[in-house]
Amino acid sequence: MYLRYQDPNNNAIRDFAIRKPILSIGRSQGNDIVFADPSISKTHANIFRKPKCLTIALLDRSDELYVNGQRVRKADIKPGDVILVGLYEITVHEGEPKAQATSADIPSELKIDALERLVCFSTTLMEESKPKDLFVALLKEVVALTKAKKGFIIVVNGASPAIAASHNIESKAAGLEQISDSIIEKVIQTREPLIISDALKDKRFSSAKSVVDMRLSSVMCVPLIHRSSLLGVIYVGNDKISALFDEGTLALLQVFASQASLLVHTALLLNELKLDNKNLRDQLKNAAQGNIIGASTPMKSVFKVLRRIAPTDLTVLVTGETGTGKELVAHELHRLSQRSSSPFISINCGAIPDNLLESELFGHKKGSFTGATSDKVGKFEAANGGTLFLDEIAEMPHQLQVKLLRVIEDRVVERVGDLKGKQVDIRIVAATNKDLNVEVEEGRFRQDLMYRLNVVSIELPPLRDRGDDVLQIAQYFMAKYSTKYSSKVRGFSKQCITAMNGYFWPGNIRQLENRVKKAVIMSDAALLTPKDMDLSNSDKRHIQPLAVAEEEFKLDYIRKVLDMNNWNKAQTARDLDVDPRTIFRYIERFEE
Repeated sequence: MYLRYQDPNNNAIRDFAIRKPILSIGRSQGNDIVFADPSISKTHANIFRKPKCLTIALLDRSDELYVNGQRVRKADIKPGDVILVGLYEITVHEGEPKAQATSADIPSELKIDALERLVCFSTTLMEESKPKDLFVALLKEVVALTKAKKGFIIVVNGASPAIAASHNIESKAAGLEQISDSIIEKVIQTREPLIISDALKDKRFSSAKSVVDMRLSSVMCVPLIHRSSLLGVIYVGNDKISALFDEGTLALLQVFASQASLLVHTALLLNELKLDNKNLRDQLKNAAQGNIIGASTPMKSVFKVLRRIAPTDLTVLVTGETGTGKELVAHELHRLSQRSSSPFISINCGAIPDNLLESELFGHKKGSFTGATSDKVGKFEAANGGTLFLDEIAEMPHQLQVKLLRVIEDRVVERVGDLKGKQVDIRIVAATNKDLNVEVEEGRFRQDLMYRLNVVSIELPPLRDRGDDVLQIAQYFMAKYSTKYSSKVRGFSKQCITAMNGYFWPGNIRQLENRVKKAVIMSDAALLTPKDMDLSNSDKRHIQPLAVAEEEFKLDYIRKVLDMNNWNKAQTARDLDVDPRTIFRYIERFEE
């Protein structure tokens, strides 16, 4: 008896004759059969040769060994049994192993031809993107290499084989529409190459459907295997007695198929990745407004307001926490307006020192102050005809707020040191992460300016209140940075998705982007985990009991109705359809 296994590193088929009473299998070089797999122990198992059977046994009870799919510690094995040791699948065979054709049996001129055609095929892969074109190109090189008159390639997709490419045959005429040919079935089942040098005299396959229907005199069929996955089979045939295939040609085809399978597998993965990216782009397109991703109810309300006011020249105030995408909203307002072909100018009022902000906004004349060596155009003039975005408007110094108010009212800009104003045609969009009403009450922001800026208000919800938008935005950043950094990352694990949905995200979208970017760069796995995203169970946001949340809602709602009624308790009780004593009880709780 002998053992046969496939090396997952290079797809080579190895046969090992059992002649010793004891054979050792393991990772270390001293074993009879050495498997380069870190999941296998240094000496993993022994095979004992007995008069009527073989016995395989583990050395360490904690190691894993499978025979015919069943985990065992010790078992008798016979021809036909399948043994799984780590990544290696071993089959037991009767008799002595046959001498296998190797690349050493191939004439050097044929080796060079095969290499040239492999290079030609790999070059074609860079130009072709569709799987169908890929297999057509592969079959073309195989036919030229083997001098075959007819041929086809079958791909195996799960349990449904299908013809991917054919040469000089018609599938229906050849009887291949149901892939029921005995030659093909044997190669798919055994994953071993098959040659029928003289098909008409071969008792096993002379009646094979493909041989009869295509009138073939010689046939070769080899599997396309990548690691342990069967991608398909290559079938070629000749219909003349003068062109019978030999073992050397089979060895040549095996070598070519072995190398081509790696290229095919890579190309199919790339095509799958392209399809995934296209599907992701389509999903994002259906759940986005311009460059703003979102399909949640709060974001749909934002998009509705945005589309309605974008064509107008109304001044807009965008509010929301840090990192919620206020500048993206300003860009979208500009893009959808009639000013889209004119400049979009942005300035962060909190990032520029107070003594320089006036010059940045309004410009200055040469010599108006120390260091003013030339005239300077301010942001207002630069945005003429377009949109000016004033970010962090609440950080603007009080003395500049007066000048800004005059510009908004008159649309006239005066440079520092200049007595003559200049008319500007601009739309102003302002943004802040602060409550301007509170800023007004505490004297840090002018009330009249707030009213001028807050003609229309768009409030952006925090990321934690946007439901499934969290995952869609994360997928967008994952795709973006996986491509940029050539990462293996393809998605998020279920645990990671749950952790992202439960996290508070104090930094909102900006924080999510940074977490995904870091995870994509640092991770070697296909799916990101909570650990990759620096998320743990302790990060889960606090969820109040329903009764507590309900009571807090009642307190807030009653306070709002009291404000509407100028704290008329009787009228509030009538509006809310409750006993007046209920209102008094809640008022007492306000004072706690």
